[in-house]
Amino acid sequence: MSETRLIYGFHAVISRLRQKAAGVHEVYLDQSRGDRRMRDLAQSAQARGVHVIMVEGARLDGMTGHARHQGVAARVEAGTPARDLDSVLDGLDEPALLLVLDGVTDPHNLGACLRVADAMGVHAVLAPRDRAAGITPTVEKVASGAAESVPFLAVTNLSRALRELKERDIWLIGADQGAPRDLYSVRLEGPLAWVLGAEGEGMRRLTRESCDELARIPMLGAVESLNVSVSAGIVLAETRRQRRSRG
Repeated sequence: MSETRLIYGFHAVISRLRQKAAGVHEVYLDQSRGDRRMRDLAQSAQARGVHVIMVEGARLDGMTGHARHQGVAARVEAGTPARDLDSVLDGLDEPALLLVLDGVTDPHNLGACLRVADAMGVHAVLAPRDRAAGITPTVEKVASGAAESVPFLAVTNLSRALRELKERDIWLIGADQGAPRDLYSVRLEGPLAWVLGAEGEGMRRLTRESCDELARIPMLGAVESLNVSVSAGIVLAETRRQRRSRG
């Protein structure tokens, strides 16, 4: 029997049903909920041939470690590991757009970054394997399906991975509030990877030194810093805007 794992939350389960229903073994629903949203999810699962099991809320609490499961969980196939970087890059028909996260340890931030990456058409998200968040049920819930659609590559050595990107002629731009140039003065049409650090600490020294260029997000108000997922959304949206306007 194939290895399985548990996912939970409406968005994560619905997205999995839509994208890979064949890999969903069963869906667990809180039997005390009879609202339309729950009924629609049950009908969607049954229409795809997925077994629906009604359980007590206490059982769902135990299955998910008392996470905020919203009364919904699913047992799914663990799936294959994310593709390697070469296979991601070799399959592109447009300039590469990557997101590198250095030291993001909060699973909610990682999930939000994956969601932004999916919305902005990022081809892969890279992060160090150690001392950083990886894909967990919490990440999947926050990502609302993006953990399934965006390749997430956990690398053993981030500095080496950045060198490999350079060897593939991918320009590395680090988001750094101390940079002399702002985001809107940087040309973003070619193959590139945005490199972001954790909120507060920012990028590590070696990561910053590996970047070809640094750019800051103009801050016009009293707030001095932004959440990493918000920063990712701003720099990726500007990248897409430039690429579209310059053809």
